[in-house]
Amino acid sequence: MNVVNEQRMELAFELADVRKRYDRGGKEALKGISLSVPMTRVGLLGPNGAGKSTLLRLMLGLLPFEGAATVLGYDARTSQANIRARIGYMPERDATITGLSAVELCSYAAELSGLPHADAIERAHSSLEYVGLGDKRYQVIDGYSTGMKQRVKLAQAIVHDPKVLFLDEPTNGLDPEGREEMLALIAELPSRSGCAVVLSSHLLHDVERTCERAILLHQGTVIYSGRIDELRAAGQEDIYEVRVKTGEEILANLLSQRGCHIDRENTLLLVKLPANASTDLIFSCADERKLQVRHLQPRRLSLESAYVRAVHEAGGTT
Repeated sequence: MNVVNEQRMELAFELADVRKRYDRGGKEALKGISLSVPMTRVGLLGPNGAGKSTLLRLMLGLLPFEGAATVLGYDARTSQANIRARIGYMPERDATITGLSAVELCSYAAELSGLPHADAIERAHSSLEYVGLGDKRYQVIDGYSTGMKQRVKLAQAIVHDPKVLFLDEPTNGLDPEGREEMLALIAELPSRSGCAVVLSSHLLHDVERTCERAILLHQGTVIYSGRIDELRAAGQEDIYEVRVKTGEEILANLLSQRGCHIDRENTLLLVKLPANASTDLIFSCADERKLQVRHLQPRRLSLESAYVRAVHEAGGTT
């Protein structure tokens, strides 16, 4: 009997020195990855070929690999059935069965996950309603548009109420409106069903829109794993965005005299405070010259800038 350790159940997945090589003696697709990922909304980021899809597929037990991997505490090598019963998977490419309607496909997926037939039918209808295909549920999927096919892939992934949802490039082929609608559905899932989400994408906006943590992959290695807000803040300590109603040049000169380093983005001042100084220094300098501070907040990089910086710090190129 496979007994799951209670402490491990708090993790979506855990990897220890995971390596994957597709050809004997060839280049490694994954190079010794070790991670512990909590039950939350996680973005798996990296360019095409970084190893994202490979990582998802080996955790589903679809690929052999070196090292150790557990999903919800189950061994990815020996407990594939237990994992697949608890995981929802939306593959990057179409994975439908010719001739089936949406409700037939989703109920079939639910039964494969262990649900009785009657429960599978009920869950299929519910999932298709959620993704906005309730009125198209009896149509054969072959005639669906790209956007509808993406939605039915999401419906079959959530039909059995999984504990963790693996989504591989879920906005592939969607127009801007369809993409935002798909991301809104994904963002709502954790609060709706309590599941964790692992979203694999090369699109930083998709991850920034839906996730609170990120795993950055570059050429088969992990260059960052943690909270997105911490990634964006790293290296920006004690740097503040400051905007005044008028007199930004006066404030910049005064702050420079007090030991601050100043950069400019048009009328926005980027102020790096000296050691042990607080934002009180900014306000006191503004008060001294009767300047009105309209905006002051810690500097945060965009996720794109933070990703580029992480790649360069790892010694790679984007």
